[in-house]
Amino acid sequence: MAFAKRLQQKLTARTHPMWREILAITIPAFIELVMSTLFGMVDMVMVGRLGPAAITAVGLTNQPFMLLLAVFAAVNIGTTTLVAWKIGAGEPEEARGVTRQTLVLALLMGTVMSGFGVLVAPLIVRFMGAGPDTFADAKVYFQIVAAGLVFQVINLGITAALRGAGETKIPMLYNVGSNLFNVFGNYVLIYGKLGFPKWGVAGAAVSTSFSRFLGCLAGLYVLYFSRRTLLRISLRGDYRLHRPTVARIFNIGIPAALEQFVVQGGLMLFAKTVSGLGTMNFAAHQIGLNISGLSFAPSQAFSVASTTLVGQSLGADKVDQAERNAHVVHKIALIVAFLNALLFIFFSHPLARLYTSDQTVATKAGTILKILALSLPGQSTQLSLAGALRGAGDTMYPLFASATGIWIFRVVVAYLFAHVLHWGLFGAWVAFVLDQYTRAAMVYFRFRSGKWKFVKARLG
Repeated sequence: MAFAKRLQQKLTARTHPMWREILAITIPAFIELVMSTLFGMVDMVMVGRLGPAAITAVGLTNQPFMLLLAVFAAVNIGTTTLVAWKIGAGEPEEARGVTRQTLVLALLMGTVMSGFGVLVAPLIVRFMGAGPDTFADAKVYFQIVAAGLVFQVINLGITAALRGAGETKIPMLYNVGSNLFNVFGNYVLIYGKLGFPKWGVAGAAVSTSFSRFLGCLAGLYVLYFSRRTLLRISLRGDYRLHRPTVARIFNIGIPAALEQFVVQGGLMLFAKTVSGLGTMNFAAHQIGLNISGLSFAPSQAFSVASTTLVGQSLGADKVDQAERNAHVVHKIALIVAFLNALLFIFFSHPLARLYTSDQTVATKAGTILKILALSLPGQSTQLSLAGALRGAGDTMYPLFASATGIWIFRVVVAYLFAHVLHWGLFGAWVAFVLDQYTRAAMVYFRFRSGKWKFVKARLG
């Protein structure tokens, strides 16, 4: 992390104040999300050594988990935006009150989510198309990871609040640390190293849940005992649910939660479409998705930066600055997207071969990455500008864009391309590209309209 600090200092020392602020927020979020993605890739590589069936068993659970977490997206987005408004307006005590409410909501909702996930695991993995060779591993993996969802939800709530305050360096440190522990846990529990039992896929699940527990503890330590955050709160504070604050969180965040339901529900059906093509195709698909995180994580980091910077600027009633910040973040996101596209085009097959020794699976995954490269400018535009809209509280339009792109292209068109026209796996990924550009166009024209500038006043 010392390297990251030196890099940030060098980049910000010679730049305009606006650029310094953007980089100070973006670089830690960028490092956190990219490193988390890389650790996730290592996680899948380790599972991949158990064979294509193991990759498929874990891959089948990814979208259902994201759908469960979509329930909490309302709290996360609402928290980040509301904390950003309060910090921008110079009201840190109000921001701390929002943070306390978020912790209570996270504990209640996370506990319910964990219990629900454990109970419905067999039904979910069967619905996702698990075959006889993957059902047992998929069910056990889902149940163990679901049991630890409460820790992940609390961690996400804390991270959302810190990002709203512009303190992206702090969650970068504890989230990277917990992911690093997860890699170690995978090594010893998947393969039975250093005297630990060899649990295979179940070992990966145990390692994931325990690392999330550690990340949750670290986030709580930051809020209650660290002097490095504006959001430090006391154990003796008021933790009763405050209806007006909860209502504002949900008024901002419910469209974002609906968006996540729309997105994750569509992606779950997209995964089901691909799973119908067989274990080998789904393994290649899962490898492609896993590597695609190298592009999604930077775009998501720029989305975080846009939400924070636009939210804080509007909280301080600086509308022109909010617009300038969003434009600059979008430009940087596009540059990074083009670099990622070149990486996927020139190194697609070597990256895929890291996951599997099966040449057929690796070849299919490599081709997927080349198709994915075509979508990256659209993805970066969509995510960075949607982040700006969320920072303004304009969370309905990203919902409309996602509903249109996901359900028309990744659900309907993907099925037509893959099963009706018999284009198979590659047809599904062509639909993926069309989805990204549809959403990008809708979000871009909404941002250009300027109507997002007036949403905060309407929300009160």
